[in-house]
Amino acid sequence: MGSFVIEGGRRLEGQVRMSGAKNAILPIMAATLLCPGDCFIHEVPDLRDVTVMTDILRSLGVKVEAGRGGDGGRSLTIHAGGLNTHVGPGDLMGQMRSSIFVMGPILARLGRATVAYPGGCAIGPRPIDLHLRGLSALGAKFRERYGHIEAEAVALRGGEVHLDFPSVGATENVMMAAILAEGTTVIRNAAREPEIADLQRFLNAMGGRVSGAGSDSVRVDGVATLHGAEHSVIPDRIEAGTFLAAVGVAGGHVEFRNVVGEHIEAAMAKMREAGLIITEGRSGLMVTATARLRAVDFKTLPYPGFPTDLQPQAMALMTVAEGTSLITETVFDKRFNHVEELSRMGARIRVEGRAAVVEGVPGLSGAEVAAPDLRGGMALVIAGLAAEGVTKVRGTEHIDRGYEGLEAKLSALGAAIGRE
Repeated sequence: MGSFVIEGGRRLEGQVRMSGAKNAILPIMAATLLCPGDCFIHEVPDLRDVTVMTDILRSLGVKVEAGRGGDGGRSLTIHAGGLNTHVGPGDLMGQMRSSIFVMGPILARLGRATVAYPGGCAIGPRPIDLHLRGLSALGAKFRERYGHIEAEAVALRGGEVHLDFPSVGATENVMMAAILAEGTTVIRNAAREPEIADLQRFLNAMGGRVSGAGSDSVRVDGVATLHGAEHSVIPDRIEAGTFLAAVGVAGGHVEFRNVVGEHIEAAMAKMREAGLIITEGRSGLMVTATARLRAVDFKTLPYPGFPTDLQPQAMALMTVAEGTSLITETVFDKRFNHVEELSRMGARIRVEGRAAVVEGVPGLSGAEVAAPDLRGGMALVIAGLAAEGVTKVRGTEHIDRGYEGLEAKLSALGAAIGRE
């Protein structure tokens, strides 16, 4: 288990480029299983989750080669000509939640799939029943044996799929399965995240007929076959929101490159309300923090609301803001695992059910803390940027799941951070 070591009190100055979106690349990698041709994916972030998904694809008989694109960024060439139905070993699926994405594409192409139960961060129940119900509406049948899920469909047929909750993963899994189904599928109460629209662009580049992604109703007209395609992944909006919080905590002036402001409007609105100065230009965002920020209240909601994946980082910012903030978490019921660790650094936080009351303090103190999960771990790193003295955040393996070259990016902006 590695650690990040941070010496607080350094302002952030300079330019930072956002990587390709973690939550977009994983379903896109799974979607390459839908065709036997070569797929070329650019702007691929170098993340632990991408490594795990690569291992999952290879366990399925898929060829995956890493390289560099024309812009110097990381690229993947994926050839799924030799696809088989069984993901193994089971511990691969258990390493991250997004491993369930392979079920829909394998089922659509081969008619059967065997997968282990997915894992991931312990931030609350994330049942896969919405995935299974959505695929069942297309004609799939399931049985559980020895800790695995066995799926079978003689022929998938389009139909109406109504999601009880706008689940991103279920929306994407049904989209991928429906692309090779006979007839038309309409997904109601679909999730609206930008990553779903990015998946639609890739599926259509492969010869699919998908429309409506980004709205609450997605239509998929089934096609007989798909072909290889080339695609560049959208920028990571969660990384962008994380760096907004980092500038707010540490102070400074930073230019954000490769960022889509529209994707983080809810986060920018709250950061501006807190006093962060954000201006949008052709090349990206200019972000400035010259004084202590003000406390603001916010509630996590499905997109386009405030993202649950930014709640811990925003809480870290509120610990040193002037005043008291109320943070309400409506998506995951265990997304306050980082509170105890922030308290070790001098934060004043009181949790009441799904709400947290944060009383801002003038400053935090460096301490040795442990990352409970991906976003909670990043919140501790952000707090370390503001803390007096040295902060040691154990559990880099959690943070490496979602942030590419974190210490290099922060160091380039003037932060004193290293890894041990």
